[in-house]
Amino acid sequence: MDASGGETAAVPEPVAAQLRRTTTELLDNVSSYADDMLGYILERIPEAAADDEIRGLTLGSCSSNLEAALSMIRHGIEVSAATAPVTALEHARAMAARGYSVDVMLRFYRIGHAYFTERILIGIPTMVPDSAIALAVVDNLQRYAFEYVDRISSEVAAEYVAEQDRLQNRVRAAQTDAVRALIAGDPIDLRRAERTLSHRLTGWQTAFVCWTDREDADLARVGAAVGSRLGSPRPLLVPDGAQALWGWVSTTRAPDVTPDLAGLAVLVPKTVRISIGIPAHGPGGFRDSHAQAQRGRRIIELSGRGALVTSYAELALVDTMSVDLDLARAFVATELGALAVRGRREDEERRTLLAVLDAQGGLAAAAEELGVHRNTVLQRVRRAEERRGRAATDRVAELHAALRLAQVLGPVVLAPESGRA
Repeated sequence: MDASGGETAAVPEPVAAQLRRTTTELLDNVSSYADDMLGYILERIPEAAADDEIRGLTLGSCSSNLEAALSMIRHGIEVSAATAPVTALEHARAMAARGYSVDVMLRFYRIGHAYFTERILIGIPTMVPDSAIALAVVDNLQRYAFEYVDRISSEVAAEYVAEQDRLQNRVRAAQTDAVRALIAGDPIDLRRAERTLSHRLTGWQTAFVCWTDREDADLARVGAAVGSRLGSPRPLLVPDGAQALWGWVSTTRAPDVTPDLAGLAVLVPKTVRISIGIPAHGPGGFRDSHAQAQRGRRIIELSGRGALVTSYAELALVDTMSVDLDLARAFVATELGALAVRGRREDEERRTLLAVLDAQGGLAAAAEELGVHRNTVLQRVRRAEERRGRAATDRVAELHAALRLAQVLGPVVLAPESGRA
């Protein structure tokens, strides 16, 4: 077969014989060629001299690849049988571990092939007296070298990617362990945790949770947008399965979350929901704000409705009062009476009564909030009082809390329409 792996008949015997002689002679000087190739690469790829290990692995890869390729040609072995030498694979792993791109790593092979063409093949005519045979030898060696480099570079690129995946998995596992330790309140080495997470734990911590029921949602992009809006272009993001994401933002001052909600909603896909905890300080704040974001998610999922982005501060009262749902339903029924029923009119009256209480009894302010006339507000309040069976001024705090529960949780705490009194 020829040097590129074809059948023997494709190469005249004089050329085949000269190929064997030439590769034998080249193999006798492979160490010298490897040293020279290293120097050639160092001039063109500064990363090759980054440290002694990379330099040593580069030399080892030069030597082992040259020896392997030349030996295969000498013995007529097809390129398809070539496998990357151990030093070449280790070189790929070392490049991945140091954070170099796969393009930089593959450039070693492109430059190595250029060396073979410029420094080795150019000397073949001086080794072969017959110019026609010399040209055929050079042609065969060049084609074999190209196919060899193409095959080996694919193999080392795959090893680079595999090593990068292994490194990333280890980093993710270490980050997950650190996050869970913080959430559990376990004793931690603060500096080590910050290094592992690449996240400052001594500042103000604002946690958020993103989730979706879609497989195609890019939660990492959403998390980055939330972090940027809350004051950090590089938030700590930790996947919670395939359809949820935990996030934290660390800032030197406590961010005012409320003004950011409207702006965030514009950036969030309609299929994603976000719950934001209340900013709190230090490692304890990391834990507490996350717990609030998670509880906010519980309320949002329980209600089956709500805005795309919600702050826990808006849900804290409802969360506290709905830990026991049976107790919450009984409380709403007791405080609202016949107003604690699902229905368009009842909902209209509950919203009006809540707007009046939010406005501390101001009918005009409530009318402006609802976008209706003041007299309409007054009529709805009277009807609500009739359904309730008592005045809106009776047990105001309890009434306000019951209305808020009904507003947020809706059907979860309200009786069906068939249950009208």
